[in-house]
Amino acid sequence: MRSLGTRRVALLAGAATVAVVALTGCSAGQVAETSLKKPSNQGVNAQSGTGSVLIRNLSVSYNGPAGYQPGADAPIEVNLYNQSTSAITVEVTSAAPTGETPAGVVVAKQISLLGGASSSADAPSASASPSASPAEPAPARITIAPLGNVTFLPGDTETLEAIGLNGKIVPGNQLGLVFKFSDGSADLSVLAPVAIPLSPAPRASGVPGENSEE
Repeated sequence: MRSLGTRRVALLAGAATVAVVALTGCSAGQVAETSLKKPSNQGVNAQSGTGSVLIRNLSVSYNGPAGYQPGADAPIEVNLYNQSTSAITVEVTSAAPTGETPAGVVVAKQISLLGGASSSADAPSASASPSASPAEPAPARITIAPLGNVTFLPGDTETLEAIGLNGKIVPGNQLGLVFKFSDGSADLSVLAPVAIPLSPAPRASGVPGENSEE
């Protein structure tokens, strides 16, 4: 026969078990908040040597499995953040990395700003050189306000474009870029990958002649 103390211990243990099961049942139907978030970084991150300018989510816009053909233009996606209390101008050009160039790296004749004023509300001063001919896009020179930022995305009024690619860019290839800073930071070479598509490419139908790339 169990003593009164033993019965009390058993009852307490049983109550604790029920509480654990109840809590488990509540959490089983919930999804962690982090599992609902889509990854925000589709490109590469870098910064100037002094840390004054942050380069975030740098990539070439995805346009399909066929990519961009030689001689074509390609939009560039990037967020630029000025961490200093002074305005900084960033000039973007295209060049292969110094030394041995990795396979799949493409360069453009020029990186230019196309369209209207900058899409950034707190840094509307992205600009191109006024001395350039209207028929030829000017090199991209982007002025970022103190503690401000500039963002370039597809569909914006003003876009950052790689003009005249010297080779084909497909997912897995990279665009060679060079960032120059007006605050004295050293030039920064960065390889921009093709952005990750938001949805997978359609599968081939298996029927000859369908879903083939030209």
